[in-house]
Amino acid sequence: QVQLVESGGGLVQPGGSLRLSCSASGSIFSINTPGWYRQVPGKEREFVAVITRGGGTNYAEFVKGRFTMSRDNTKKTVYLQMNSLKPEDTAVYYCNMNIRDYRGSRDYWGQGTQVTVSP
Repeated sequence: QVQLVESGGGLVQPGGSLRLSCSASGSIFSINTPGWYRQVPGKEREFVAVITRGGGTNYAEFVKGRFTMSRDNTKKTVYLQMNSLKPEDTAVYYCNMNIRDYRGSRDYWGQGTQVTVSP
């Protein structure tokens, strides 16, 4: 059974940094364009970043220049390095992976990790 496990959230002061990780486990044939999203109470989940299998990245405008997404294919893990954090970055962060296993392809979500940016 495929499972995504996130880690790395926490409380940080404005201007600080955090690194989120998301690891996939299970009988996985391939992982396509994993991404990070975030959500605050009362709002829809929004796109943050995505990375291709070759390492190409795309970011939401509000994180460009501050966040960096990377992946380690051998570990089936993606990362989100978040620098120069702002209070408005406070949210629950979710990773998403489109994973192909023996049953076919489908989207999976991590459990979410809370990021709080506050003095």
